[in-house]
Amino acid sequence: MSDTVTLTIDGRPHATGRGTSVAVALLDAGVPGFRASVNGEPRGPVCGMGICFECRVTINGQPHQRACLITCEDGMTVRTGVSTDA
Repeated sequence: MSDTVTLTIDGRPHATGRGTSVAVALLDAGVPGFRASVNGEPRGPVCGMGICFECRVTINGQPHQRACLITCEDGMTVRTGVSTDA
């Protein structure tokens, strides 16, 4: 069994360690924000334990998943709610 898994974040592949939370993988990948506030400001994890709901992303087509509570799996697809376009 490999020590890494590969997931797709906003259309880009990213390898991370097995057992890593999706939130940590997103931060490691340099994702600027996990979702956008009602004002369009990028938002990210605050508490890291599932209480604040600021780290919500879409995982494998399921919206509003708390990235800090979900462990990365090989082949997982993650979509953030913040545009990565410059």
